[in-house]
Amino acid sequence: MEASNQTFQCVDATCCCSRCASAPGAPAKDCGLSRRGFIYSAMAGTAAVLAGGAVAHVQPAAAQSTLSPDAALKQMVEGNERYVAGQLQSLNEDLSILKAKTAEKQEPFAAVLSCADSRVPVEFVFDQSIGRLFVVRVAGNIATPEIIASIEYGVAVLGTKVLMVLGHSNCGAVKATIEGKEVPGQISALYAPIRPAVDLAGSDLNAVIDANAKIQANLLSQSSPIMAAAIKDKKLLVVPARYDVANGKVSLLV
Repeated sequence: MEASNQTFQCVDATCCCSRCASAPGAPAKDCGLSRRGFIYSAMAGTAAVLAGGAVAHVQPAAAQSTLSPDAALKQMVEGNERYVAGQLQSLNEDLSILKAKTAEKQEPFAAVLSCADSRVPVEFVFDQSIGRLFVVRVAGNIATPEIIASIEYGVAVLGTKVLMVLGHSNCGAVKATIEGKEVPGQISALYAPIRPAVDLAGSDLNAVIDANAKIQANLLSQSSPIMAAAIKDKKLLVVPARYDVANGKVSLLV
């Protein structure tokens, strides 16, 4: 269902955002996880518990965003609208002042799990400057234990209010996983986390990109005790989305 005249568009009725995500421990089938995806989720969840134990002993940063999760998402929506319209405001801010203000502390209002693709300039996409977004990037925007631990820090210590899992059109990591060809080095390590999306959506690239973003968002929502607690307390939204590298639009996959 696409909402007209909006940069963020709801393009799928299957929701995997934290507004209506199943409770932690719900069967994997609730969000379309394959058996392989469920096993991967369980493995990542165990690692996340270990990582979460370390974060739990860290005191939250004194300076945290006072935005509500809905207001934080709204700021991202409006920032992307400015980006698409070519009306960036963040570039007009005084960088020397921003650097001085963020040298000793940071208070990002949102976290973004993005693909490492060079065509996805996350801060530009949402028209945000230094210290506003906590960005974690990895090819295929996959939620590995290390990625989960990083995002848990953003939630537990920095107080981010919204987490967006941002897939993008024409994703090379997803395409390579669909094809399943032999690749050099350790590139094939990306296949396993993305494979559940292929099992779910087949060989259509766009469908798999969207399925992958939703599966990773669901994994983050359910396998991390830190994020599950923040969602339960209505302190965090986890939202899957897709960035169109051709026109700059971000669409919510909820």
